[in-house]
Amino acid sequence: ALRVANQSAWARDAAVPALPPMPDGLLEMRRESKVIDTRRDAAAAPGVRRLSARYDRPYLMHGAIGPSCAVALMAEGQLTVWTHSQGVEPLRTAIAELVAMPADRVRCVHREGAGCYGHNGADDVAGDAALVACAMPGVPVRLQWSREQEHGWEPLGPAMLAQIDATLDASGRIVNWRHQVWSNTHSTRPVAAGDLLAGVEVVPPFVPTPPKPIPQPNGGGDRNAIPLYRFANQSIVSHFLPDMPVRVSALRGLGAHLNIFALESAMDELAAAAGRDPVAFRLAHLDDPRAADVIRRAAARFGWSRYRPRPNRGRGFAFARYKNHGAYCAVALDVERIPDEGRLIVHRAVVAVDSGEAVNPDGIRNQVEGGVLQSLSWTAYEAAGHDGTRRTDYDWSGYPILRFADVPHSVAVEVIDRPGTPFLGTGECAQGPTAAALANALAAATGVRTRSMPLAGGLATRS
Repeated sequence: ALRVANQSAWARDAAVPALPPMPDGLLEMRRESKVIDTRRDAAAAPGVRRLSARYDRPYLMHGAIGPSCAVALMAEGQLTVWTHSQGVEPLRTAIAELVAMPADRVRCVHREGAGCYGHNGADDVAGDAALVACAMPGVPVRLQWSREQEHGWEPLGPAMLAQIDATLDASGRIVNWRHQVWSNTHSTRPVAAGDLLAGVEVVPPFVPTPPKPIPQPNGGGDRNAIPLYRFANQSIVSHFLPDMPVRVSALRGLGAHLNIFALESAMDELAAAAGRDPVAFRLAHLDDPRAADVIRRAAARFGWSRYRPRPNRGRGFAFARYKNHGAYCAVALDVERIPDEGRLIVHRAVVAVDSGEAVNPDGIRNQVEGGVLQSLSWTAYEAAGHDGTRRTDYDWSGYPILRFADVPHSVAVEVIDRPGTPFLGTGECAQGPTAAALANALAAATGVRTRSMPLAGGLATRS
């Protein structure tokens, strides 16, 4: 099979549409717009200073360290698939339709696989293995994608774009806030045969399930677009893009990564316009005491008030409450740019997290540390390449990720335990704040604000 694959030549189907240039192409797509939050205060002071800024991220890979794999066996009329899918029940339904078997004759058994943090190729490779096993009854089939196949065919995290328009009154307080976000769906997890890669390649092909947005309060593309801050007037608009130029699905944090990146970058820009310290500026717009406590704890442990900037070195801060009902998380970073090498160094990362009652503080720290590293990789380095008709990154040299040399010199996580309070969940709370803290630190270090990810691009040329 590998020899045949290596000898095969790519031929473009005339029906394959060209990928529009990103991120501007997102603005040109058919969209379904919805106001998801609004607030009006006619008594608010008039705005005197205005920010209008656009923030975006590219398509992102899941970047599993091991390619997707599955084992399948058809024996005595029963199909068993061992898979590292994140949803074995809906996968069973999809595979049953794919191989034309009753669902009660298909069994999907979960096994540990490489960390994927969303919907990667695990379901697709399970469908592939099931088809081969049905053609070879009684023979166990182990099917593993190559690295090239994993990078070339897994669903990507959607490219996204956010536009923020805000005004400050004469006292330096935000009085108007408008956040718009453009995004495809953040979940095409399989619920039918047409949602599997093999399902649209067989003849005749199955029809994929139409994509749809994930509603609030969790949200998909608009996750964390609604600020936790209190603004006199605000409007949050989600522009759902139903047409997918490339196959996309769930990636850890969904839209929170870009929305918090945009929101918290804008907060720093507005703080600078108001002549206020970024931490104090955030606190002035909050009425949630737990949010304020997380911010103060992170700033104190970082030594925010004592920090002294140096050439090409700066500090950055950001905060969010994941989904606005999960864990509170504040991140402070100490970042240096190495201009001659086009590199950045994260000297310190300090995080404060409030997940309610902390049953397993060590587990919380592990989740947050991993989230910080993953977000630094996404935000600084990662972007899935495309030449307009197909993907171009098939290995780690083409798709750079955070290397061991780029890991922060120290990561300190302060877990705020609140015995007797509800468990809030920690899993993905650090991705958004880390992204924005990095952008804010680089802006402080270089004097140049970058609103497009990946942030490491062009570091060597900045003055």
